[in-house]
Amino acid sequence: MEGLLGLLILIADIYAIIKILQSSATGLKKLLWIIIILVLPVIGLIIWFFAGPGGKGR
Repeated sequence: MEGLLGLLILIADIYAIIKILQSSATGLKKLLWIIIILVLPVIGLIIWFFAGPGGKGR
């Protein structure tokens, strides 16, 4: 069960990183968001979902 959960988190993190790279945020903001997601995969993903670049359209 842990393996499946880890895979789902990995997929969600990859999705978030792709969306960050496609956003109109500046290069530094993109880099900071990617670092947050890589260092804190679950917490970073949650924070990005609610406050990340391009969050106004959600």
